[in-house]
Amino acid sequence: MSEKSSSSLTLHRLFADVMATLHDHWRPLVAYHLFFTLLAATLLLPASASTLAALLRRIGRPVLTNDQLLDIVLSPAGLVWALAVVAFTFLILFLQQAGMLLITAHPGGNRYRMALDVSWGVVQRFLALCVLTLVKVGTQLLLALPFLLVLVWLHGTLLGHYESYYVVQAKPQELWWFLTLAGLLVMLWLWLASRFYLRWALALPVLMLESVPVRQALARSHQLTNGIKARLSVPVAIPLVAILLLPTLITALFDTLVTPLLQWLPERVGVLIPAMLLYLTLYGLLALAGTFVGLAFNSMLVGCLYLRLAHRQPKPPSPRKGSHPGWVAWGAEALVLIFALYQASSILNSFEIHDRVLVTAHRGSSMKAPENTLAAIEEAIADGADYVEIDVRLTADGTVVLSHDNSLRRLTGLDRDIDEMTLEEVKEVDVGSWFGEVFAGQPIPTLDEVLRLTRDRIKLYIELKPAPGDMQSLVAAVIERLPEARHDDVIVASLSPQVIREVKRQAPQLRTTLFAQFVVRGGLDTSIIDALGLRHNRVTPESAAVAHRLGYQLHAWTVNSRSEMSRMIDLGVDNIITDRPDVLAEVLAERDTLNDGELLLVKLRNWLHS
Repeated sequence: MSEKSSSSLTLHRLFADVMATLHDHWRPLVAYHLFFTLLAATLLLPASASTLAALLRRIGRPVLTNDQLLDIVLSPAGLVWALAVVAFTFLILFLQQAGMLLITAHPGGNRYRMALDVSWGVVQRFLALCVLTLVKVGTQLLLALPFLLVLVWLHGTLLGHYESYYVVQAKPQELWWFLTLAGLLVMLWLWLASRFYLRWALALPVLMLESVPVRQALARSHQLTNGIKARLSVPVAIPLVAILLLPTLITALFDTLVTPLLQWLPERVGVLIPAMLLYLTLYGLLALAGTFVGLAFNSMLVGCLYLRLAHRQPKPPSPRKGSHPGWVAWGAEALVLIFALYQASSILNSFEIHDRVLVTAHRGSSMKAPENTLAAIEEAIADGADYVEIDVRLTADGTVVLSHDNSLRRLTGLDRDIDEMTLEEVKEVDVGSWFGEVFAGQPIPTLDEVLRLTRDRIKLYIELKPAPGDMQSLVAAVIERLPEARHDDVIVASLSPQVIREVKRQAPQLRTTLFAQFVVRGGLDTSIIDALGLRHNRVTPESAAVAHRLGYQLHAWTVNSRSEMSRMIDLGVDNIITDRPDVLAEVLAERDTLNDGELLLVKLRNWLHS
């Protein structure tokens, strides 16, 4: 019976040998893992960000939304950058796995030469590893390209005539057709991609352990896996899933077993700070350990599969006693501890004890009343919001009215656009009935009506929604209606840098916010804004620190859950835009009752959850 068809490929036997290999070689593997973790953190991420920033400066276009990012990535220069980043990421992973494979195959010997020998072996095969990376990654990208083009065509055909916000909110029938067809395409792509992945799954160990050219390594891998790809799919997939899930599982387990103990700490800074530093250090060590287990397990699995199929050897030989240098193991563990302590200290120092944040009601209190109506604005005032955010656009006869969408389909079912309707026609539309009978008959208000309603009661956060060709007219119409006495009580916002620039040109004294789904380094002109509005899931400690260092505010939208409100407060945002201003006011009031120690624990919990 051949090795391929024998029971040696069963999960139980295979995983048992992988665990034995990890037990034999874990100390030098930890050292190597730490080296590449630091390499990725200090080289990969900064290099990717710097090259993208240089690309954006060269192109001269901002990247603030998904559509803008897609336009950049699909440009020739953007495609080159994206391919380079993907290839570089996989090269780092291949280098790490290559070193781990050499460590397990190393017979031992002089303790001071082992680490150097492994590193030199990776350097010697560096060009071959680069070529292997390009072939494997390039093949997968080329395979995905036609599927991506078909998905883009399907999206344009089925959903291209709808506004994206309408699609998300109304979920028309075409969306479900698109998701169904897209799901079938994705399953077909996954099947083909997995076939190629398994075909060349053993190319890396062949390349490193047999020292053959890349072409022979790929052919040898295909020969070894031919006819058993289905049997290999489960053992190969398990460590890949583990790499993705282990950090999340560790966080959940740690939060369940350890975090509750924090409530027993005394409310004394002299005890709290060291205890939480220890807590965060332990969490960091466990997170690093989880990542190591996933990556090392994957490397050892591939190595054991290669040895079984190529040499009928279940696993690499165990090292002789004392062959792994103690200085490497202890040095690696010390570096891991130092790194975890540094991370924990940075996290603690990033917490701002005292909470200072403004509350903005998104389209009014839009959970209690229909959005962008006078009723929603009244609710926002009653809920104690500092600002009420409204969306404004022009009618066909040049009147500024409130509406997020140009189309009336989402709220009324009418297939009409506001920029093609007169004010008289707009006023006949009922935008309240969809929300509830009590709001039936609510009309679309004008900006003038809102200014009268809110005077001396609440500040305004006005987002401009120009239709094609009427940007300057909309900006001028809004500024004309704003009394100079209210300029300090108004923030003007937009998703378009061109609109913000026009606002500053016509009224330099007005405060402005540029809304963005995210910000790519090098893609933001901070000279035209007073605040940056980020989607809440894109707000990070780094984005908050950069905003405050460069002198503009950071606003988060649209934040509706208590936990996310609390997280935004802890990250130091200046303004939270929410559909539930009453809930945010409650969260702030509750936090005001906590002492510094209790609040620090709340911030720590929120950080862990995020």
